[in-house]
Amino acid sequence: MSTTATTAPRRAPLPEGTLPVGLSLLVAGVATFAFFRVGRNALGGDDEFQPIQSMWFATFALAPGFFLPLEQELGRAIAHRRARGEGGRPVFARVLRLGIGITIAVLVAMAVFSPLITRAYFDGDWWMLGALAMAFVAYAPAHLARGVCSGSGRFRAYALIIGADGVIRIVVCVLFAAIGITEPAPYAFAVALSPLVAVVTLGARGKLGTDPGPEAPWAEVTQNLGWLLLGAVFAGALLNAGPIAATVLRDDEPRALVTQFGYGVLMARIPLFMFQAVQAALLPRLARLAAQGDFVEFVSGFRRLMVLVAGIGILGTVGAWMIGSPVVELVFAAQLSGRTMAMLALSSAIYMAAIATAQAVVALRGHEFVAVGWGVAVITFLLGTWLSSDLLFRRIEIGLVASSMAAFGCFAAALRSRLAAGIESLPTSPGPLPELPLES
Repeated sequence: MSTTATTAPRRAPLPEGTLPVGLSLLVAGVATFAFFRVGRNALGGDDEFQPIQSMWFATFALAPGFFLPLEQELGRAIAHRRARGEGGRPVFARVLRLGIGITIAVLVAMAVFSPLITRAYFDGDWWMLGALAMAFVAYAPAHLARGVCSGSGRFRAYALIIGADGVIRIVVCVLFAAIGITEPAPYAFAVALSPLVAVVTLGARGKLGTDPGPEAPWAEVTQNLGWLLLGAVFAGALLNAGPIAATVLRDDEPRALVTQFGYGVLMARIPLFMFQAVQAALLPRLARLAAQGDFVEFVSGFRRLMVLVAGIGILGTVGAWMIGSPVVELVFAAQLSGRTMAMLALSSAIYMAAIATAQAVVALRGHEFVAVGWGVAVITFLLGTWLSSDLLFRRIEIGLVASSMAAFGCFAAALRSRLAAGIESLPTSPGPLPELPLES
């Protein structure tokens, strides 16, 4: 009997690092629910917790939108250099400069519009604006550290950054509650500073270092970066648009109502949260198949992915309609209808399909189509919330569903176009995409 088959290495069912990163995502998700529950009780109710929730959703609309593309490009470039036996320190230096520039630009914009932001979004609470600015600054090194870890294959360190962020936040929240702090500002700054703890710890232990290597031209880290940034900013804004819009549009509605809507958004995102593990396991493979020109397997793999997405989305939407209302009442003591929970879950399901399709388009070097698609989705959300209804929740729900459908439709059309074009017409890639866990 030939020994070739018996000695060939077995293909790992999941990419390296998927399990520790998946566990860290689970820890972070549980910590998020705990933070909202403990913080709400500590501050005395939904009305008092609303500023924290507004700052929370604004943070995660801004920070991943601007810094996740830097993380992914840094990880890709370092992984590509590792494959060639070259150090990634010059690449990190380039991306660090980009990160500093983006951070300064956004902070300047926040300072210029600070009176408007504080008045319209934070009800005049300048502490919340300060916490938002600090959180944006803190998540810059966190994302860059994650890029170094993923590109260097240090997935346990990557997982620690994700998990520690949530754990530190809830630990500080519990301590504040135990000593009787009832002002929202300290809790907001706990959100802002929590990502730095793991970064400082790993840095002190030498886990974030990179080796010297050949000088990195800007093209090595900026190819398609502009489109990636634009698309990520739009996608992040759309993901958090529901609670942000509820805060801005509430008029005379009580703040507690807006807070409860945010709870519903968190619950409806559970399938989307679970989908992150699917992204980490399957979507990088689509990128490799595209680079190899194996479109038959590419289409087959994408179809399997979409079947899984459809199954998760249907289960999530039906489950939200049937038991979403009692579950959100049990967890957060919030009063939301089954229709609201189902609409939020439906929008998350379609958004999940849009993410999967967008990543397939990116694998085919269609970065500009993805940026345009997310831009169209944001415009659709604005129009949907403006024209659809006078009811606060309903207009936002319609806007979320319509915008997710718009994004999915744009990406589906782009994917069909890129597949029809074939690999010969696609620009060359600077290197294979690493096995990066992708955020939603």
